[in-house]
Amino acid sequence: MIKQHRKRLDKVKLIENLKSAVFEWAEKLKVKPKEIHIRPMKNKWASLSAKGRLSFSTELLDMNKSFRNYVIIHELLHIKVPNHGKLFKSLMYAFLPEWEKYSKCIIIDK
Repeated sequence: MIKQHRKRLDKVKLIENLKSAVFEWAEKLKVKPKEIHIRPMKNKWASLSAKGRLSFSTELLDMNKSFRNYVIIHELLHIKVPNHGKLFKSLMYAFLPEWEKYSKCIIIDK
């Protein structure tokens, strides 16, 4: 029972850390997400709804910080730029110069 409680507390802390990172990056990118949710997702690492709701996969909690940052930046930039065109890629390079190596992980890992 104590192990279960500790595991639950650890997960809560990981979720808080992920949300905190999202807010920090949102400030750097000068965007304001309306809602942030962490939930199980079968086919995606994250998504942005038309209403500005950001959802991140619970699987990100187990990923390394660099990959999480890639996913966070990617989704937050979609608040500014809804596609993956030249402007989007330029902004990705500006905030995460090595972003392309992580974009390949998305196809392989998920």
